[in-house]
Amino acid sequence: MTDSFGARQSISVGDTEYEIFRLDAIGDSRVEQLPYTLKILLENLLRHEDGENITAEDIEALAAWDPKAEPETEIAFTPARVILQDFTGVPAIVDLAAMRDAMVKLGGKASAINPLSPAELVIDHSVQVDHFGTADSLAANNAIEFERNKERYSFLRWGQEAFRNFRVVPPNTGIVHQVNLEYLSRVVFDVELGDRRLAYPDTLVGTDSHTTMINGLGILGWGVGGIEAEAAMLGQPITMLIPHVVGFELKGRLSEGTTATDLVLTVTQMLRERGVVGKFVEFFGDGLDHLPLADRATLGNMSPEFGSTCAVVPIDDETLRYLELSGRSEEKIRLVEAYAKEQGLWRGMSKTRFSDTLALDLNDVEPSLAGPKRPQDRIPLRSAAATFKKLMKPVIEARTGAPTPSETVRLGSDAFVLEDGAVLIAAITSCTNTSNPAVMMGAGLLARNALAKGLKPKPWVKTSLAPGSKVVTDYLVKAGLLDDLSALGFDVVGYGCTTCIGNSGPLLSEVAQAVQSMDLVGCSVLSGNRNFEGRIHPLVRMNFLASPPLVVAYAVAGNLNVDLYKDSLGDDQDGQPVYLRDIWPSSAEINDLISKNITAEMFRSRYSNVFEGDDNWNGLSIATGENYGWDEASTYVKNPPYFEGMTLQPDPIADIKGARVLALLGDSITTDHISPAGTIAADGPAAEYLRSQGVEQKDFNSYGSRRGNHEVMMRGTFANIRLRNQLAPGTEGGWTTHIPSGEQTSIFDAALRYKNDGTPLLVIGGKEYGSGSSRDWAAKGTLLLGVRAVLVESYERIHRSNLIGMGVLPLQFLDGDNVESLGLDGRECYDIEGVDGGRSNTVTITATKANGEQLQFDARVRIDTPKEREYFVNGGILHYVLRQLAEADQAA
Repeated sequence: MTDSFGARQSISVGDTEYEIFRLDAIGDSRVEQLPYTLKILLENLLRHEDGENITAEDIEALAAWDPKAEPETEIAFTPARVILQDFTGVPAIVDLAAMRDAMVKLGGKASAINPLSPAELVIDHSVQVDHFGTADSLAANNAIEFERNKERYSFLRWGQEAFRNFRVVPPNTGIVHQVNLEYLSRVVFDVELGDRRLAYPDTLVGTDSHTTMINGLGILGWGVGGIEAEAAMLGQPITMLIPHVVGFELKGRLSEGTTATDLVLTVTQMLRERGVVGKFVEFFGDGLDHLPLADRATLGNMSPEFGSTCAVVPIDDETLRYLELSGRSEEKIRLVEAYAKEQGLWRGMSKTRFSDTLALDLNDVEPSLAGPKRPQDRIPLRSAAATFKKLMKPVIEARTGAPTPSETVRLGSDAFVLEDGAVLIAAITSCTNTSNPAVMMGAGLLARNALAKGLKPKPWVKTSLAPGSKVVTDYLVKAGLLDDLSALGFDVVGYGCTTCIGNSGPLLSEVAQAVQSMDLVGCSVLSGNRNFEGRIHPLVRMNFLASPPLVVAYAVAGNLNVDLYKDSLGDDQDGQPVYLRDIWPSSAEINDLISKNITAEMFRSRYSNVFEGDDNWNGLSIATGENYGWDEASTYVKNPPYFEGMTLQPDPIADIKGARVLALLGDSITTDHISPAGTIAADGPAAEYLRSQGVEQKDFNSYGSRRGNHEVMMRGTFANIRLRNQLAPGTEGGWTTHIPSGEQTSIFDAALRYKNDGTPLLVIGGKEYGSGSSRDWAAKGTLLLGVRAVLVESYERIHRSNLIGMGVLPLQFLDGDNVESLGLDGRECYDIEGVDGGRSNTVTITATKANGEQLQFDARVRIDTPKEREYFVNGGILHYVLRQLAEADQAA
């Protein structure tokens, strides 16, 4: 290891001496004014300087950062750890198992494929809301979860035994980001190296886009695709251009009646409008003095929704207060404080230079929703009912039958009329909000007040409560609020993501039948972070994000047409109307309950045995051995085809000739559109495959749970029920037109026909392509369908990286160009020339129409760094890493 600047020095904290890499050793006065996040990166470079991947010149370039310059300097970031959840974690471990097989075939040792830094996986994405509204909902859902997923869980148990540095937090514990915040996070690492103790900042990448929730604790980390995380686990640094850093100033304090949810929806709207994709965001200002750690974590959590790589709050006194509250040791807290102050990482220690700034007075934040299909589309609560009516206007105009249908539904002895706008799902869900005691206590108090007035949810509403950790349940029980929530139907249904990721489970059958027969526009209101089309439930057309108290309020109101500012929620026992303002709890009430009912002992007790699991987990049968014994009959875990026929030398990259368009898509195509996580439709190619393997429909489970099986996942690529492919006009779902024959068919079947004919494929889209989750299957599935290149107007950060990571060429229209301006209709035959092994900055595309007319234009190659070019040339990041490790193993 090289130390060009003599940065390796020591500090004493109490009686303990720690070795650190001092930032001021660089001797550049500009370091002091670097943003917090870049100081973290600078320390990372100092500590990992080796003269090859990281040089003294790299360190000097970062120290001399010009906040206004366009990013062009590449650096290598080595995260201290990797965190995973099971939907993305299972395919990651599948890939590592497949890499072990490939390593042996290349002449190396299987053990060379092993995490070099801590990798922790939290199982939280599999529990579904099959049962709700009863005291035994949790136990019933847990039993179903294990029955559905025992094969996947057994595989993870094998991985835990087979790989070093890999630990699994079992199911029924909590949501990954909340467990990370409350327990797994280190803030400052303390590692013993022989007779020395090394201290350095906690940094991470995670296989979930909301990894950024940890930014609220002053930890630099962000979401990446599973393939990039796998490379990081194997010691591969993450290459990046030194980014722009946007400073977001928060002033004042939130007004009475507003929540952290309202704040983050406002920030999301502002930053989406400003444009921060690929940039870092840092919060500063006196407003932070009035935001508890949980509110800061909420801000960090939704960084993917506003597009930034991260959204960080530096370490300060509130960080230390939270560490103490969550049961961290005094020694850890002293180290965090001393290290941050010694390195100039303490909030407010110096004036910071930013690339751009914007500001928000917290007093201007008002109660809000966001929807119906994008988190950045904020709706003030005062105008929510009017906005919903506007959203319904084109729907009503397009109807051929009754413009405003309704149907009488009978549930036992009850009968009610179901109409457009009915709240079919009201879910207190997601790490974004269930990690925040203020909004959870607020929801409980609102439930208590509603009960006292004799109010109940409407009978058609599916209610659920899915805490992000068992600590939440503990403090709700201690405060006496869990019973109040349960009395309104918000029983605990599971400790996982549930509704937020589409694991909402079935609606009441009578309600589902009415929605389908009358084509009603049903709604969900959830305390989540995503509301993309088709994500929450197939029968729910509009989805609105809201704070937990508003979720409870809308469950009682029962319809988005209800104006919560003006309309009553119902009548009390005396027949008097009850309004939202009558039952909304005060901040003083909420804070009083927090101070009396949350203790450090709750955290210490719950996390003392977090890796042990229950009888279900410990009773699983597991395989043994360095290499996994693949079961050909498995429909959950299969050996993927990525490394078949792989050699030590990659094949040369050729231009793309005679490509056809598989899908012609519009703006804001999310990774949910590309690779859905929820229900497997009964009439699609994935369902057909599962039935051919003897799987009954009741056992289909979800796409997310099947990500260890490439046969299911490639059939589910572009299968979102709300996807609109312009090559199949008038349809929704995974449909396209096979251009040579003119036949309309499923995207998978068309891709298969093209593959048999040797025809390469192209996907064309608009702006914000690949927004949303860090879903590597959106890139893996694209590759397995035979897509060689994607051409769009703009990308979201993670998906562009994932495409390169799978060897798919990401192309971008030049500014001002798009499908319409160029006169493209997707039925042309495409030649893409000048790829030059990924070294070219632009390519020339020739689109030939059926009549022989040719359109020629240039497109930008979005391979942004030299390291990304190496990945692309190798056919993907895993192929690159595997070749590197195989060569090193043979040389040893």
